[in-house]
Amino acid sequence: MKLKTLAAGLGAAAVASMLAGAAMAQQTTLRIQTHYAPETVSGKLAQRFVDDVQVMSNGEIAIEMFFSSSVVNSVEGFDAAATGILDCEMHGGAYQTGKNPAFQFVGDIMGGYDTPYQQLSWLYHGGGLEAAQELYNKFGMQLIGWWVYGQESLASTKPIRGIADLKDWKFRSPPGLETNIFASLGASPIVMDFTEIFTALESGIIDGADASGIANNVGLGLYDIAKYTNFPGFHSMPSDHLACNKARWDGMPEHHRRIMERAMESLALQTALTFEKANNEAAAKLRAEGVEVAEWSTEDRAAFRKAALAQWEPFATTPEAKALVESHMAYLRVLGLAE
Repeated sequence: MKLKTLAAGLGAAAVASMLAGAAMAQQTTLRIQTHYAPETVSGKLAQRFVDDVQVMSNGEIAIEMFFSSSVVNSVEGFDAAATGILDCEMHGGAYQTGKNPAFQFVGDIMGGYDTPYQQLSWLYHGGGLEAAQELYNKFGMQLIGWWVYGQESLASTKPIRGIADLKDWKFRSPPGLETNIFASLGASPIVMDFTEIFTALESGIIDGADASGIANNVGLGLYDIAKYTNFPGFHSMPSDHLACNKARWDGMPEHHRRIMERAMESLALQTALTFEKANNEAAAKLRAEGVEVAEWSTEDRAAFRKAALAQWEPFATTPEAKALVESHMAYLRVLGLAE
């Protein structure tokens, strides 16, 4: 009888403990914006990230994802998170070069690394995350991680077969270092929001666009208008980031922060692997549909890298930017990509 009473008591205590634990389970709700449309490859990967986080946290973390920059313009996402309009944003550091040119070197290291794996290696094993975190923290933000889809391809209504075709080529450019590099090669970059590209191409305001990787460009419908592109890419490999309001991040339970960090590492790997396949499939599809897919010569690619690296130091006008350039150059030498 005593054993039954004890068992019953233990059972009741266990149930009570479980109920108390459930009541004490901390909940985190995050509003996150990305510039990607949900139907693009990157948009689908972002949704996978949301699902991973929610499942791994057993529903303790709920994410409301706003696609296609539906809350604020892409360039405004960082400030929207810093001021609490959003909790986090999944755009890229290169949008914030107006705050500090150092953001260029954590957002789009133009003419630097050849593959996503090299670039991610700098972040996680080359001291990059620590250096970048100091920069983000100055603006009340926390860098959680990167997702890098590889070298971008251009979209153009005119042939874009090499350096010579950049002469007087009027194209959409993101803000920052890219405008300096392409202008030095004779092009006419026009800075505009990511969401304005399709209309600008359609109306002839621009001849072409630097938008995204070739698979994403297909998803955006750019090649319905622009019948010229290049692949593989050579000029730009943006690091899309997850950056959160630092006070919001610091207030999250440690296990929630760990889940978010590991989910970002998974997103980074899956993004690189997915686009390795998706970009090649997209290029083959475009060729079959009559879009000219140019592969730039070794000489033209080398000329672009030389022009890009020549612009790094002049662009790095702050101590933070100079430090990041030195960090990248040191790691590029480790990888044998710079002298």
